[in-house]
Amino acid sequence: MYSAIAKNKRNTILIMAFFVGLIGAIGWVVSYFMGNSSIAIVIVCVAAIYALIQYFAAGKLAVAMTGAHEIQKGDNPRLYRTVENLAITTGMPMPKVYVIDDPAPNAFATGRDPRHAVVGATTGLLEIMDDRELTAVMAHEIGHVQNYDIRVSTIAFGLVSAIGLLSDIVLRMFFYSSGNRNNNNMHPIMLVIGVIVIILAPIIAAIVQMAVSRQREYLADATGALTTRDSEGLASALAKLGQYGRPMKRESTSTANLFLSNPLQPGFFSKLFSSHPPLEDRIKRLTKNSGTF
Repeated sequence: MYSAIAKNKRNTILIMAFFVGLIGAIGWVVSYFMGNSSIAIVIVCVAAIYALIQYFAAGKLAVAMTGAHEIQKGDNPRLYRTVENLAITTGMPMPKVYVIDDPAPNAFATGRDPRHAVVGATTGLLEIMDDRELTAVMAHEIGHVQNYDIRVSTIAFGLVSAIGLLSDIVLRMFFYSSGNRNNNNMHPIMLVIGVIVIILAPIIAAIVQMAVSRQREYLADATGALTTRDSEGLASALAKLGQYGRPMKRESTSTANLFLSNPLQPGFFSKLFSSHPPLEDRIKRLTKNSGTF
């Protein structure tokens, strides 16, 4: 478990390096297209600044996009005390607690580190979960905080956004600068390679983000089960999500990886780029390893 947490922290650096490499590839294409090598350096610097801003702002942005609102103990004593007890059990700082007014059962965690963490649940989840299951669900979300998954997802969220924004700008520049003299001198093969890089970069970035997200869901399940010593409670909660689950009212692919289960409308592409492993697989793992928790 501790080695997995350390691996997650190292993944932060690896993900940043990978995404910076993609941004560098986009910069190279633009530099070649414009005939100015210094443009690549400028693009990497701008993307790094953008990602840094996202690192500090992504938590608040994600909360705003979900429509969540912060609560205090008096607003929802059951949820607040559940999170409070788990924070005491794990020795973590008390995270801010949020609620989303949505009948779709789900929960989430975000923030850049344990001192700036946010956890929350939908009204739909609070309605269908008993106290044992609610504790297991929030232990899973606290597990994301413990494992620094929220830092990985926050950085990935910022860098994927930067790559998507850059790709969109560069594609527009390609199409609206067709008369540029540098473009006319550009070798056709290099132009095709450049366009392919620009188009594939956001897709590759999204696939990597989703793959990392799926692995951290398994890790958070295990961490939550270790905290509560009750893997069956989490398995029961996941089974209810499978039974009562539905898409959330505010769907967004950019924040989907923050939630306990996939909040998006089911479909071919949502499954292909799903940020979550199948609920059945997660339940099987919890049941199979129940004796080790």
